[in-house]
Amino acid sequence: MSEQDNQTENGTDKRDPEVEKELEGIPEQFLDDGNGDDEEGEGDVSEALAMLKAELEEAKQQVLYARADTQNVRRRLEREKDEARAYASTGFARDVLSVADNLARAIDAIPADLREDDKMKGLVAGIEATQRELDKVFGQHGITRIAAMGMPLDPNQHQAMMEIPTADAEAGTVIQEMQSGYMIKDRLLRPAMVGVAKKPD
Repeated sequence: MSEQDNQTENGTDKRDPEVEKELEGIPEQFLDDGNGDDEEGEGDVSEALAMLKAELEEAKQQVLYARADTQNVRRRLEREKDEARAYASTGFARDVLSVADNLARAIDAIPADLREDDKMKGLVAGIEATQRELDKVFGQHGITRIAAMGMPLDPNQHQAMMEIPTADAEAGTVIQEMQSGYMIKDRLLRPAMVGVAKKPD
């Protein structure tokens, strides 16, 4: 009887040490020691493979969900960053609107005869130039004036302060503007304060 047969009969492991090293880490129930039923072993392996495949599919799904969540967070942060950059000047712009209002009032208050006066022409021209420069700066920052006069009342942009009976305009039409309204890009900065036509009593 050979030495290998003796080792098998004596209950010692007949596996080669090099083979043992390669199989290190594999659970014993997955290893065939040569004494079990082949069909039963194949069933165990098939069951184990099916379980591993199911776990792999579940892990793949979890990775996909994690990637989707990460992408959504990244997109939201990018959108918030773009909005913060686009509307960072909103508070400052709203404060500067009072300067624009005062310039407009100053220009409207100048009588026509003073506009023709040689002594006043320079002052008037300076005020008007300042107003044009302010409008230019507003435009560079996406601040635009809301159209009001002659427009139908838009509650999203106009704030009706009074109704004015008249037969010269359709009811609901803006016929007076008490204070200009402004948008900053696609957001309302300040509504226009207006008077709206209504049918005479």
